[in-house]
Amino acid sequence: MSELTTTLDEKKLQELEEKFDPEMRFRPVVPPALQIVTWLLIALSCFHYYTAGFGLLRETTHRGVHLAFVLGLIFLVFAASKKSLNQPARPSLLRPGGVPLVDWVLGLACAASVLYIPWVFDDLAFRVGNPDLSDVVMGTILFLTLLEATRRSMGWPLPLIAIGFTIYALFGPYFPGLLKHAGASWSQMINHQYLTSQGIYGVAVGVVATYVFHFVLFGVMATRIGLGQLFLDLAASVAGRYAGGPAKVSVFGSAMFGMLSGSSVANAVTVGSLTIPAMIRVGYRREFAAAVEAASSTGGQITPPVMGAAAFLMVEFLNVPYQTIIAAAIVPAFMHFFGVFMQVHFEAKRFGLRGLTDEEMPRLRESLRQRWPTLIPLVLLISILVMGRTPYLAAFTGITSCAIVGLTTRMSGNGVKNWALMIALHLILVVIAFADLGQQSEWIKLGLFAAGVALALAGWLLAGVTGRIHHRVLVEAFETGAKYALAVGAAAATVGIVIGVVTLTGVGFKISYIITTWAAVIAGGLSAVIPTAFASTPGLTLFAALVMTGVVCILMGCGIPTTANYIIMVTVAAPTLVQLGVQPLVAHFFVFYYGVLADITPPVALAAYAAAGMAGSDPFKTGNMAFRLGLAKVLVPFVFVFSPSLLLVANGFTWYDFSVTFIGCVLGITVLAAALSKFFLVELKRWEQLLCVAAALLLIAPGLVVTLIGAAMALPVVLRQLAAWKLANAAPPTPA
Repeated sequence: MSELTTTLDEKKLQELEEKFDPEMRFRPVVPPALQIVTWLLIALSCFHYYTAGFGLLRETTHRGVHLAFVLGLIFLVFAASKKSLNQPARPSLLRPGGVPLVDWVLGLACAASVLYIPWVFDDLAFRVGNPDLSDVVMGTILFLTLLEATRRSMGWPLPLIAIGFTIYALFGPYFPGLLKHAGASWSQMINHQYLTSQGIYGVAVGVVATYVFHFVLFGVMATRIGLGQLFLDLAASVAGRYAGGPAKVSVFGSAMFGMLSGSSVANAVTVGSLTIPAMIRVGYRREFAAAVEAASSTGGQITPPVMGAAAFLMVEFLNVPYQTIIAAAIVPAFMHFFGVFMQVHFEAKRFGLRGLTDEEMPRLRESLRQRWPTLIPLVLLISILVMGRTPYLAAFTGITSCAIVGLTTRMSGNGVKNWALMIALHLILVVIAFADLGQQSEWIKLGLFAAGVALALAGWLLAGVTGRIHHRVLVEAFETGAKYALAVGAAAATVGIVIGVVTLTGVGFKISYIITTWAAVIAGGLSAVIPTAFASTPGLTLFAALVMTGVVCILMGCGIPTTANYIIMVTVAAPTLVQLGVQPLVAHFFVFYYGVLADITPPVALAAYAAAGMAGSDPFKTGNMAFRLGLAKVLVPFVFVFSPSLLLVANGFTWYDFSVTFIGCVLGITVLAAALSKFFLVELKRWEQLLCVAAALLLIAPGLVVTLIGAAMALPVVLRQLAAWKLANAAPPTPA
């Protein structure tokens, strides 16, 4: 039996994630620390689950409770150094539960400093701008412990960036030229970062606390009830039987699973645990097999409806409906997966790699019969989003539906009691989802919540229903979902420090001026060799600014996660692009796409390294190969900047522009994939490769004339390939 038909082992997947994802490497703990950490993680998930369905708390209180849990837990689950990870927990008087006493103190101090703001919030109106000593002391504690929490959970790069921005704010008079500013005292710095919503308590923490956490939890729950396995079975049934089948399953499976996870590493580990061994078994090189999974997995962060955290951040930054963001993301995401798929296809044809046999294919009819109810949570979630309700209410509905499906449906033979209970509970859920309970008093909401839980438990127990999962699995999912959110929560708060410095000093405008000045200089040099008929000076200036912005996004992404990278670049670089005439929505998508590229760009390509670890391949070679496979993601952002119609909902959308650009991109990506794979219908000659690369760039570039020129350049290659293919497949002459 093929590895593709093996059921996902959740315990094994968690072990792989902890091995390859630095954000999941927790230190070993023993009682009582084990129980304390477990219940705090579950409490954090319950807090977000309740507020998603029954109304958020006051903004500062909601963010404060979230951040207090997250930062306090980081000191308990992440060790101060990597040496502690492989050592057994040794409890003692100074290490209760295997956690050093200093970490307990730091966790409590950090949580107290976070909750201080909601505690004194009513008095802050009289103190903002003139903080007292207690404000400065508590703010300093949070500032220092936040940097340490981020270092433990994510490494040094992001804290160093935050420290660098802080030094700039404090020592402004000592910087040269345009970067010089009046400077700020430590008290002024803490006032801005701690007492206002422009710093640590800013939009980044707000989005994680309001949206991201809920969708992370939904992804974990959906995987536990078997939706991820159903997606993999569907992908295998659609693409598995064709040439190089397991690699095509990897592309389709990663696209569908990415809708749930929104994490490159989690996607690579989950899908790759099944597809990478199968790819190697049918003949793919180890580096290529790992690279296919890595490149496909990065698509999870650009695939609606979750898109990591970026979709919800864009909603806040751009003040546009969520539906606008996911509509704009559809075509670029398709282009990414299409580019990877075409290279996989040409690679399989070039080396004659087979697909899966009937014995190795999953039984789709059986899989659908057993697992189709797992689609209900996803359908409900997307339906509520499309109908214009809040994303966190949609997540609440999806999480609850996952629990209902998991507890009331069996893998084989669904009884009448199961069906009746599942339908009844879903009807109650739909009523709650559309009752706008957030407008009711807290006592009414708590009463309704308790009544709903009691009714569900009573029905479940009285009906004697045996579900596909045990209730302990749901508890474990709440714990795991909270674990996944710790590192991104700390990163969001630390990025708030960077945003605070930008708003305090105005350095964003200065950086924009520097970028536009250098872009104009580069454009002047290019205009001397490129005729004006092909590119205007403003167009060359924008192109140069895009290249510089893209390079910075990739470099920053090598050390910090996509979400943090996106927020920083939106604050610093996106205004530059807007100043050059790019629509805000388009500018945000550009910096986001280039931030995601860091996951497959050496030297710090986390998704590629995770896949390489499972394939037993060279990590650096895997990263280079993954970058090659993801080249569509490199080129497409330039396309939608110069032709925003590709984003569907951008201003100035026309079907003519969209059709020309879309067809050109599809043809260009296909030709480029053939050039990179050295194969189209038969092996490509060197001159054909070079001509294909040039033709692909022209085909992808927006504009009918340029597209036609690219097509004309590719035509000789296509004709030569057709002739060679017919000759190779011609029947031998019949002997007389």
